[in-house]
Amino acid sequence: MKVINRIIEPQITNLLESNKVILILGTRRVGKTFLINSIQKNYQSKLLFLNGEDFDVQEVIKNRSTSNYKRLIGDNRLIIIDEAQSIPEIGMALKLLIDTNPNLTIIATGSSSLDLMNKTGEPLTGRQYQFNLYPLSQLELMPTENFLETKQNLEERLIFGSYPELINLVSNDDKRNYLQQLVQSYLLKDILSFGGIKHSDKIVSLLRLIAYQVGSEVSYNELGTQLGMSRLTVESYLDLLSKVFIIYKLPSYSTNQRKEVTKSSKWYFFDNGIRNAIINDFRIPTLRNDIGNLWENYLVSERIKSNKYLNKTKELYFWRNYNQQEIDLIEVRDGMIASFEFKYTDNKKVKQPLSFKTLYPESTFEVISRDNYLDFVVG
Repeated sequence: MKVINRIIEPQITNLLESNKVILILGTRRVGKTFLINSIQKNYQSKLLFLNGEDFDVQEVIKNRSTSNYKRLIGDNRLIIIDEAQSIPEIGMALKLLIDTNPNLTIIATGSSSLDLMNKTGEPLTGRQYQFNLYPLSQLELMPTENFLETKQNLEERLIFGSYPELINLVSNDDKRNYLQQLVQSYLLKDILSFGGIKHSDKIVSLLRLIAYQVGSEVSYNELGTQLGMSRLTVESYLDLLSKVFIIYKLPSYSTNQRKEVTKSSKWYFFDNGIRNAIINDFRIPTLRNDIGNLWENYLVSERIKSNKYLNKTKELYFWRNYNQQEIDLIEVRDGMIASFEFKYTDNKKVKQPLSFKTLYPESTFEVISRDNYLDFVVG
């Protein structure tokens, strides 16, 4: 069985004596349990592993008293809580555990940032490190394959994505069935488990509409009209979908220039396979009319992963003006602007829009195609 080492593991290992809460966030089946099992194997001191979905564990942690927690911890220096978002008021529990035990470090994994980050009553400010775990990145796959294999695997990754368990499935039918089961049994289940969703049947329909609009600007009013929901409800559901790491919002870039679009946004999926499972389309690239959308989604998601894993604090945007000139991706860091256009087939004639170059003369521009994409996706 092929095993891929996750790039954030050494970063987490270096924090195991920090007396902090280490949050590992990501969707189901993205490899969180595999990662913490690997960390356990190499940890030399005593540790306690807890499954947050176990009712007995939930009952013990629910009793938030110092004496109860001291009995629970014993002489362990590390506690690992898998699927911690299942424990009621977990944020308050983590805060008390870490505040009253100066020799303790906690690793807590979760499939969303909602319960671990937003519903704690008091945030873990100054007491936490947060890591996001995504489907496998090309950065992580590179040590396991040579250049030719990477090129050969590209089309498959555009269609089936990069969830870890896929690399050990041989047939396309097995991969298709895995992704459809993942969407139906895990991802949507997690979404619908959160309170406040009044139109749970509309979540799938909203995701499907977003899937068809990858790479295009989204109108919340139009989505609301199609789904019979208000604009505010659409926006709140999209925000929820981003917090469970299914989709990512790319806002428009502007410095308040008169002709620039300022309030629009695009949405991308963190994984191409999930996007294709939602619309039930796994055809090969040569049979598709949306290969440009798949290419754009793949490049944006891979860039997000590499920036995050390599701790590159870049702000990502797209750009368009009212004369319909546009740029697929803008990266801003320390006042420097890099612009990118995505073409599945190389087009030497593509140039940076003159109006953008005039507004931002110090900006750089690059066309990303299959000929040069590797340098782009590995940062």
